[in-house]
Amino acid sequence: MTAENPLPICATCGMQYAAPRPDCPICEDERQYVPPDGQRWTNLNELRAGEYTSRVEEEGPGLIGVGMQPRFAIGQRALLVRAESGNFLWDCTPYLDDELVARIDELGGITGIAISHPHYYTTMIEWSRAFDAPIHLHEKDAQWVGRPDPAVRFWSGREHRVAPGLTLLNLGVHFAGGTVLHWSAGAGGKGALLSGDIVQVIPDRTHVGFMYSYPNLIPERPAVVRAAAEMLQPYPFEDIYGAWWQAVVRGEGHQVVQRSAKRYLEFVS
Repeated sequence: MTAENPLPICATCGMQYAAPRPDCPICEDERQYVPPDGQRWTNLNELRAGEYTSRVEEEGPGLIGVGMQPRFAIGQRALLVRAESGNFLWDCTPYLDDELVARIDELGGITGIAISHPHYYTTMIEWSRAFDAPIHLHEKDAQWVGRPDPAVRFWSGREHRVAPGLTLLNLGVHFAGGTVLHWSAGAGGKGALLSGDIVQVIPDRTHVGFMYSYPNLIPERPAVVRAAAEMLQPYPFEDIYGAWWQAVVRGEGHQVVQRSAKRYLEFVS
């Protein structure tokens, strides 16, 4: 998988771009940041030749966490959903090498990819090509794609079913295209919500968080949070899987979201 001219990856957010550039639009946006010592770049060849390796671990029933170690850029992990229709990759992680491709192939490969928001787009085209899988992104975030490719399929509206029992929901939190994945067969048939940090799993697992910017501590607009809670109301789910390793609400996930939105709106009103 080594390329002669490896494409640049922002070392702060992990976004891979189609060509070298001096700036990273993702980091210059107020939801992210440029480090005090300036923009830094790397590429997949450098990551593979260094200390980084893949990390693959079970995160819950039917869910395999996929990430890298040690921590790089934002540090999120992806989730491989073992759905009846085939494995589906939720969110994306920067690191990918032949060994990781082989491990996922042993699990049945990947039939499709969906990503919650631009901070996690990273090396999505590398993943798509490795597994010949389409990428489903909301059209409201099309401007943030760092490496355009025909594999990217933009969808519109508030709901999009990508496979039986797998539905993307555009909540609009964090980014206009901010999306979560509802898996109806998750949690033993009680439903699971794969939320990235659109609905953020926080240390106090009795609640979740909603933010416009996490590193810069900018709260999400009340109207957006209210609309997101209302949209999730008819969807049953027991567990919530966030963006980080072991960031999981196990049990009463639907109630957790609704009371968190209520608390949030009471505090910001």
